[in-house]
Amino acid sequence: METESHFVSDLPIPPGEYLEEVVEELGISKGELATRMGRPLPKLSAIFSGKKAITPDTALQLERVTGVGAHIWTGLENDYRLSQARRRARERETQCKAETPLVTKFCYRQLVVLGLVPQFTRGIDKVKAMQEFFGVMSLHSVLDVPRYQVAHRHGAREVGDRSPEAVAAWLRVGEVKARAKDCAPFDGQALKSGLAKLRGLTSQAPETFSYQLEQALSESGVAFVPCPHFPKTKAHGATFFQSKDRAVVMLSLRYKWGDIFWFTLFHELGHLLLHSKKDVILEDKEKTIREEEADVFARDQLIPAEDWTAFTSQPRYTSNRIREFASQTGISAGIVVGRLQHEKRILPSAHNELRQRYQFAQK
Repeated sequence: METESHFVSDLPIPPGEYLEEVVEELGISKGELATRMGRPLPKLSAIFSGKKAITPDTALQLERVTGVGAHIWTGLENDYRLSQARRRARERETQCKAETPLVTKFCYRQLVVLGLVPQFTRGIDKVKAMQEFFGVMSLHSVLDVPRYQVAHRHGAREVGDRSPEAVAAWLRVGEVKARAKDCAPFDGQALKSGLAKLRGLTSQAPETFSYQLEQALSESGVAFVPCPHFPKTKAHGATFFQSKDRAVVMLSLRYKWGDIFWFTLFHELGHLLLHSKKDVILEDKEKTIREEEADVFARDQLIPAEDWTAFTSQPRYTSNRIREFASQTGISAGIVVGRLQHEKRILPSAHNELRQRYQFAQK
């Protein structure tokens, strides 16, 4: 029996396989080997099957019982495990190469701009960066993650409609950015009590209200995440609970109008106060009962129903009258104009000078 040779091969022999040959040549059974080594047979069986590695201690025991040097056993084990690692690395590279077409679908370029993934040239490196961003081993599994399954429900129903991959990437941005924010535990009553304060911010410029808005929401347990619109998401906003104590509200500034920003914000807050904590709720053009309830909530929180009825009872919508009504009700004149346009009481182009345009600050 050869006991001095060391095996070097592109396909190293599994130590368990070689051990079976040695046992057979010695003319003993596996049970006897276990007895001679003072080891339970089931544990030794794991070595035969390759499920358990041969440790230095085990190698010394095998040397004593079989006469095959401990360095042979540890060498076989190291070569075998290294070959397995190389095989897995090759498979990983092949997998990443196959996933490169998904990089664009998952909005890699937009994520680079936001500083959430590095700028790479090689497709394989981009895939690995995206896998790390999503916290998955394969990009193919992203849309199977429960939080991103909403992307399927709001995905492509027709050519040019939403991309599930883009929606998932946008929602992941909200998750990642929300984790970095300090928030009190979610308190629905505190959020409801603070709506009047939020409403009062609508007349201020973004550079003035942005900090106050984020601070007020965080005190109620809501992480506010403004995130630029991603192509093919068609999303104004979304909301979900990152944990039982932390809610997340995302806004995109898709059309950049201030009144749409505020309506979307109150719409999403309506979801938090009216609907389940378990769901990821993405604003949708198809009006479900839940969406209609959030719309009504936002509408009446921004402009109380009685005030609106009184204002529209006289269909004379001059700039001065709009400004006066907005001042009396404590909101931005642009919100009044936006609602008049939405309800087709004035033309879409009328009084746009009273509406504000928002944009994300350049960093």
